[in-house]
Amino acid sequence: MSEDKKSVLQEFKLDADNELRFEVESKGEKVYLTLKSGLAEIFGTELVKGKTYEFTAGAKVAVFTWQGCTIEVKGKTDVIYTAKETPMVVYSNCHAALEIMRSESEKDNKRGPIAMVVGPTDVGKSTLCRILLNYGVRMGRRPIFVDLDVGQGKVTIPGCVGALVIERPASIDEGFSQEAPLVYNFGHKSPSDNFKLYKKIVNQLASTVKERLEVNKKTRHSGVIINTCGWIKGNGYKLLLDSCHAFEVDVIMVLDQERLYNELVRDMPAYVKIVFLQKSGGVVELSKSARIEARDQRIKEYFYGTPKNQLYPHSFDLKWSEVKIFKIGAPPLPDSCLPHGMKPEDHLTKLVPITPNPGISHHILAVSFAEKEDDDVILSHVAGFVCVSHIDTERQTITLLSPQPKPLPNNILVLSELQFMDSH
Repeated sequence: MSEDKKSVLQEFKLDADNELRFEVESKGEKVYLTLKSGLAEIFGTELVKGKTYEFTAGAKVAVFTWQGCTIEVKGKTDVIYTAKETPMVVYSNCHAALEIMRSESEKDNKRGPIAMVVGPTDVGKSTLCRILLNYGVRMGRRPIFVDLDVGQGKVTIPGCVGALVIERPASIDEGFSQEAPLVYNFGHKSPSDNFKLYKKIVNQLASTVKERLEVNKKTRHSGVIINTCGWIKGNGYKLLLDSCHAFEVDVIMVLDQERLYNELVRDMPAYVKIVFLQKSGGVVELSKSARIEARDQRIKEYFYGTPKNQLYPHSFDLKWSEVKIFKIGAPPLPDSCLPHGMKPEDHLTKLVPITPNPGISHHILAVSFAEKEDDDVILSHVAGFVCVSHIDTERQTITLLSPQPKPLPNNILVLSELQFMDSH
């Protein structure tokens, strides 16, 4: 009886500065949360009193209150508890420090703070970015969110880096509005798969973001918040330094790793503020399978939307002659076969045309904005993504799953190693 009761309805009275944490793991389970009294927020987004929020499998939620509140939770959670120790006060202080920098930038008509959040995998980097962005927007700011984490993809699907101007707080269940993101296709799940290409597109994204800051005064003063991936050793650390320099960061927040903090203090210029932060006790480590599942879910939502906001993608055939498909990166040649003056690693950023073949079935293709097929393709941002449902070698047609009907915005498509098995 008591177990059954647990899955039905629970009420929690939270004191000031406390946090209610819960996880929904079981497939098909739904948990409903309602704020009955007081004030509360989830990752910096305020809850509306009396409104019921729905959470499904995979949700890891922390409801924080500054003044105290009463919350009702209905449904079966895998774990649910109240935490008295939370880093929210420290995170709020980080926001306050960024606000001071923003006010100064308004006074001097300079660029606002460029802040980067770094740390190993599963320490809550993207959650901290979300909190800081939400707090900024609630102060009337319009910061740019930059996501360099190709593994999970918060701005668009995994396998890309991107940027988004944040104009309103993230919705509790669907995150930030994905209107008009600026996206560059990398095509792999980790920067280690092609770090030369990763560095190239991060530099391109950085210069485009700097241009955007020049154009809009409000955004220029609001600054940028950058999320990074958890690869922080060896070449991963080098890429992190490269990204810091490319974006000309002023502030680096290091989550949960003192070694990384000390390396950055040693290697970054003295004018860059470097802050060490504890991770939240509510951060959950994802297993490899959970990580893969989250990635698949992101891609599925790109085509089919969320349960609350369903999308109906289109499926259509195109002749092979109507599209040009490329991949980035050719097999390395031995030094003796290289043209004079070419470096062996140049093959990592070489554009290679490919003929449609059954091997690309289920792969994601990025629809490039490039106007012609040359190096521009690598550095052009993308209009969106399609998925190869079927290749007919006899009829020489390719069947694509696409968020919008044909025609495609462009006929230059770039192959990604990410795949999507459409189970609809």
